[in-house]
Amino acid sequence: MPFQQELTHHYGPQVHIIDSPFLNGLLARLCSPESFQPEINRIVEVLYTHLISITVNNEFTIEKFEEPTRMTALHPGKKLQGTRIAASQKAVSVNLARAGTYPSHICYNFLHYSLPAPSVRQDHIFAARVTNSKEAVTGAEFGGMKIGGDVQDAHVIFPDPMGATGNTMVTAIDHYKTHIPGPAKKFIALNLIVTPEYLKNLLKAHPDVVIYALRLDRGLSPQAVLEATPGQFWDQERGLNDKQYIVPGGGGFGEIMNNSFV
Repeated sequence: MPFQQELTHHYGPQVHIIDSPFLNGLLARLCSPESFQPEINRIVEVLYTHLISITVNNEFTIEKFEEPTRMTALHPGKKLQGTRIAASQKAVSVNLARAGTYPSHICYNFLHYSLPAPSVRQDHIFAARVTNSKEAVTGAEFGGMKIGGDVQDAHVIFPDPMGATGNTMVTAIDHYKTHIPGPAKKFIALNLIVTPEYLKNLLKAHPDVVIYALRLDRGLSPQAVLEATPGQFWDQERGLNDKQYIVPGGGGFGEIMNNSFV
């Protein structure tokens, strides 16, 4: 049977849910109650390294190249030919603290392998959930930010492990679109896990955003909906409990990644 690289769904062409047995197993291990630091961050590094690699290959401009190798001196005229990521691009990785801090650092470092240093930047936004008296999430609040310049023609990447309600991502992209000189070439969300609610809220607010994720969680949906193709009964799908935590999920990633349970 041929390997299916992406999950089949009805959420639209902007959504890419990677279907990789290796990454699926590793993400399941990360979500296990038996997983602790420092294993947690080691797994996160592997997962995000694969996710940013897939994203760059799919979303960035590709160019042809021809270069000499160490053997060219012995065989004049014989050079290596192939394709690579075009260096004439810009990228910004946005740290949505705190769960996004380490994933953004991983993506920021990775981008330097393809693009020249002056074309790669990391921004920082300190975000927190806003909840009501019933502990339901009502929005996102920014406590501060460090944004290092414009995003003109840049790929703006938001590595945030848990795509739960979408409030933080919506607010962050809103800020870049309305307050930071651009326009950006693309806004890209990089999530380990997403819910149907997250996809609906984010795409409604920003239909131009591109979403890459490793897993779709909709564990509180009716059984008949779970047996259907994801997105076929989008309005009936549910992946969030009453406190807006993902089910089956993996708990609070901001907490487990920082060993700080507040």
